[in-house]
Amino acid sequence: MSVLERNNVRLSGPEGAPPLVLAHGFGCDQGMWRHVAPAFERSHRVVLFDHVGAGGSDVAAFRPDRYSSLDGYAEDVLEILDALDLAPVTFVGHSVSAMIGAIAAARRPERFARLVLVCPNPRYTDDGEYRGGFTSAEIDELLETMDENYLGWSASIAPTIMGVPDRPELGEELTSSFCRTDPAVARHFARTTFRSDNRADLARVTTPALVVQSREDVIAPPSVGAFVHRHLAGSELVTLDAVGHCPNLSAPDQLVAAMRRYLAA
Repeated sequence: MSVLERNNVRLSGPEGAPPLVLAHGFGCDQGMWRHVAPAFERSHRVVLFDHVGAGGSDVAAFRPDRYSSLDGYAEDVLEILDALDLAPVTFVGHSVSAMIGAIAAARRPERFARLVLVCPNPRYTDDGEYRGGFTSAEIDELLETMDENYLGWSASIAPTIMGVPDRPELGEELTSSFCRTDPAVARHFARTTFRSDNRADLARVTTPALVVQSREDVIAPPSVGAFVHRHLAGSELVTLDAVGHCPNLSAPDQLVAAMRRYLAA
């Protein structure tokens, strides 16, 4: 199976246009970009893909050793870019994919023109003065609950992640997305995600970046977005008037507007 088949890569927009790669977060798939991607399909060559184990990817390609850290997912991104052989791309990473993109750009900067990091979090666990959003005990409890009852965990955590109780249909959509993900892969990816510490990787990134933060976000608090901005040389920070960890679903117009302003600058 080719790399493009492995990750269920889909392309749209005019050939030869500036490439824009959209990478989804934990428990999601490329469908989470359906309100964002069309806004760029006239001006960009839009690339969508699924991380291994998600969406239409090849679940058989999942290897616990390769994906024991975010480096394995970053290597997948680089393999996709090599297979497509596009001009340097604008990489838009949501949630954990923000750090996956940062790692990939630090490793192979020639492949990247810009980064757009949507609700990034380089470390979810508090550490001294750093506040990642969770205590170590809370992360342990989250992972134990997932192991005991993945479907129940999905139904309870998804509305919290979405953060818009007045729009329950979005929480239900995220729950369904979690439930479509292979449970064994999801549990492994969750450990890789929530136990990661990629703060040191920020200093290795030389690619210009836009950090996009929601006004309120329990998964990536505003203080984390500010931390990423401070430690990412040459970055810009924009805070959306949005609540929750998934502005690509809850506030897509604001996200599109922020991206357009940045790409036009």
